[in-house]
This record gives sequence, C-alpha cells and structure tokens, in this order.
Amino acid sequence: MSAEPEPSAQSGTASYRERIDAVVLPDPVREAVAAYEAVGGERDRFVWKWIYDLFPAFTLSSVPERHTETALETKTLFTVFITLVDDVAERDGDARTFECIRRAVRRAAAGESPSPTDAVGADDPDADADVVAFAVDLWTTVERRLAAAPRYEEFRDVFGYDLRQALNAMEYSRVLNDHLAMANLGGATHYDAHNMVMFPYADVDVMYSPGFDAGDLGVVRELIWDLQRMARIGNWLTTWEREIGEGDYTAGVVVYALRNGIVTREQLEAATADGDPTAVDRIEAHGVEDVFLAEWRHLHRKVRDRDLTADSVDLDAFAEGMETVMDHHLASEGYK
Repeated sequence: MSAEPEPSAQSGTASYRERIDAVVLPDPVREAVAAYEAVGGERDRFVWKWIYDLFPAFTLSSVPERHTETALETKTLFTVFITLVDDVAERDGDARTFECIRRAVRRAAAGESPSPTDAVGADDPDADADVVAFAVDLWTTVERRLAAAPRYEEFRDVFGYDLRQALNAMEYSRVLNDHLAMANLGGATHYDAHNMVMFPYADVDVMYSPGFDAGDLGVVRELIWDLQRMARIGNWLTTWEREIGEGDYTAGVVVYALRNGIVTREQLEAATADGDPTAVDRIEAHGVEDVFLAEWRHLHRKVRDRDLTADSVDLDAFAEGMETVMDHHLASEGYK
C-alpha cells in the first residue's frame, strides 16, 4: 500500500464543484432524483453526482467490466433511497413515516411483496403518504434490479441483514435527537457507522461478481468494519455544521463536544433556531475535528498493517479506495 496519507482537500473546492457538476448521471438515477425532489427531498444534486463519481474508488475488484455500470447505477439508486430514509429519521424526526418505510423494506427483504398499506402509508394517517409511496417504489426498483444480478439469491439474506443494521442506525439517531442526554461516542461509533452502508454496498458488488469466492466473504467483511468507520469519520467532518443547523446533533464531532463540555444542548438548539454561532465556534476553537482526523489516521494504519488475504478480490485496492473517499469528502465540504 501507499504511505500513510495526510488527508487534505483536492485542488480548490470551486474547481472540484465544477468537476462534479459536470458528471452526467444515467437516466434511471436522474428519474429517481426528480421523483425524490417532487416529494420534498432537499439534497443538492451534487450529492448524487458526487457518490456516482466516487463509487469506482471503492467497488470490489471482483465486479467484472460487463456488470460495472449496472452495479454502479444500482448502488446510486440505493443511495437515493437510503438518503431519503435517513433524512426522514434524523433531519425530520418523523418516526411514523420512517416506520412505514422500514416495515415495507423488512417485508421485501423477507421475500414478501409490499402491501397496499405499505405503498401509501394508509395504516398510519400521520405518516407522509407521498414520501412512503416514493420510498417503497424506489426500493422496489432497487430490489428488482438486484434480483437480476448473477448471485442475488446467494447473498440476498446477507444484504437484507446489513440493510436492517443501516435502518437501525437511523432509528438510533432519531431517538438520540429526542433524548440527547443518551449521547455517547461509543454509540456514535458502533451504531452510526452503519449509516455509511458500506456492508450493503459490498453485498451489491458480490451479487454482481460471478467469480467471487464466497469463502472470501468473511475477510472482506472484517476489513469493512474499519473502512466503514473511516467513511463515517469523513462524513462527520464535512457535514456536522450543516446538521447542527438542521437540528441533527448525532455526528460524532458534536457528540464528542457534548460529552466533553465543549458545547451545551442549549447552545446547539440556539444554533438551530436562530443561527447562533457559539456552538460551531467552540467546536472549531477546541480542535474537535483534529481528534477525528487522528482517529482516521489510526484506522488507516491499522488497515494498512493488517495481514488479510483473499484470492478473488483485491483487498489492498479496496482499502486504498478509502484514501480517495476521504480526499473527496474533504474536497466536498459545504456541498453535501
């Protein structure tokens, strides 16, 4: 592997924004994004172009060229779905809509078709029926695409399990925002890391990998535990300030600041309510971001020094992809 990197933004955030803006999304993704926006989705289109452009950096080498574009599109559609559900749970704190979507996904993961009540949220009049209907429709699209993958049946149970962990991470964050006294860094590390959906992304890759040796699955997943934490740190470092403005205080950077007396709940709520800069200023002044950059470097050394081998996938290339992911996180700060 390469020498330990010093994560830093790529050349100029303005030029980076221009490069990502020039990315052309495939038609299925553009259609999903338009439908997402029609039900109130607020993420800038930069986000979808950013992840679509970045996926090749951490796609398993076992995915052959003939399946690469299909896997890439499917993971991007899955990302739109995950982002929508995450915003419902964390930003909106909408437990009723979240639960309707989660119920539908659980049924689908168990091999059941979505019921009419899943599709419209009719079993809960307090749920946002339009959001539920879109989420179920998009999930059905993702599931249909995966069902055509060469090894879908072999790995669908693993994917379903990993998806449930991601949804559970979102539920943890929603509850945490309602009960901030329970905030702790252990919870942020163990639960919130699943929000990066690195395990489901890898599951999609192996579904599209006819030559992948199932005996390598354990070692791939062992590596993902650290890579997912690295991805989570990169995301925390570049989104925590925006999330405070939205009333979401679950980022590890914010939790660390809370637990160490750097900020108070009242300061965070003031930042959300009227843009009071006190909380943000104190987090920046106390070097909290540096704590997490140091943790990222520690995990990178751990990954680099591990003696893991697999015959059907290039683990070094997969791990090195996290360097690219971190670099792109830092270059995209303020845009996602």
